[in-house]
Amino acid sequence: MKRLVGCIDRGLRVACDSLRKVGQYVKDLHAVDGTLTPRDEASGEEREAQFVSLREHWQSSTDAVHQQFAAVMSSFQAGLFVGGKAADRPADNLDLERWFKHPKSHERRIHGRCHAGVRIVQQGPTLMLALDAHVHHDGLFTVDDLAPYCHARVPDCQQQALNRGKIMRRARSRKKCNDLLADLERRYFDSS
Repeated sequence: MKRLVGCIDRGLRVACDSLRKVGQYVKDLHAVDGTLTPRDEASGEEREAQFVSLREHWQSSTDAVHQQFAAVMSSFQAGLFVGGKAADRPADNLDLERWFKHPKSHERRIHGRCHAGVRIVQQGPTLMLALDAHVHHDGLFTVDDLAPYCHARVPDCQQQALNRGKIMRRARSRKKCNDLLADLERRYFDSS
């Protein structure tokens, strides 16, 4: 045991500087997380300004890890602070992810796989409301609860997504791929 303790101590002495740097990087990541987490006292514009300030500071740094942080922040910035002050819309991408959490977990339980699948993407406009309904409604649904939706129609965007999914399924098939290409060429020439 004494030899093992000696090996651990020597290893910690060798890695001491690296561990201090890692500790500082963790604090830096907490600072980024602080700009992303909505708080009552800071508006979205203030959080975005803090985010941009951190990114610009790290872009000018000579530390390669800070430059990598800045590069990742630049690539994500476009979608992080999108949204508005409207109550029915997510404030930013993270809020959007929180909103998708319940339907995605429900969808995973349905088919037993780790991913949520393309069903949420293709049937999203109507499926998300159905999968998320239990969060906002206590108890069982009655006929009176569902009656207003009896004449609801599938939105055009959902129908288009389903059609694109059918085309992609045909494109992945070795047997149907050639027929699909011929059909798409014919449709292209007919439209011109």
